[in-house]
Amino acid sequence: QVQLVESGGGLVQPGGSLRLSCAASGSIFRLHAMEWYRQTPGNQRELVATISSGGGTNYADSVKGRFTISRDSAKNTMYLQMNSLEPEDTAVYYCKVVAGVIIHDYWGQGTQVTVSS
Repeated sequence: QVQLVESGGGLVQPGGSLRLSCAASGSIFRLHAMEWYRQTPGNQRELVATISSGGGTNYADSVKGRFTISRDSAKNTMYLQMNSLEPEDTAVYYCKVVAGVIIHDYWGQGTQVTVSS
C-alpha cells in the first residue's frame, strides 16, 4: 500500500515562492506518473503538473514558466517548485501517484497554499 504525505504549503506574498514535497511510503510498483493537482472551494480538482515514469513533464498553461515538477526516485519524493506565485494560485494542492499493473491512483491528504498580501 502506498501512502503519500504532502508538505511545504503555507502563506506567501504575491511574487513569492514555495516548494511542495510529496513523500511516498511503501513500494511503488510499475510507476506510470506522478502528478500535482489543486482545488479551490466549489471547484473540481485541476491538474497542475505531471512527471512521467520516464521523466517527461507537462504543465497546465496557467503555471507554465512558473512551476517546476521534479522527483527524487532514491527518496521516493516528488516536488513542485512554485515561483512568481499569484493570488489565483491559492488552493489546496494534492499529489497523486499512478501505478500498478492494474492502474491505481494514490492520493495525498493535501496541503494549503495561500497567496496573499
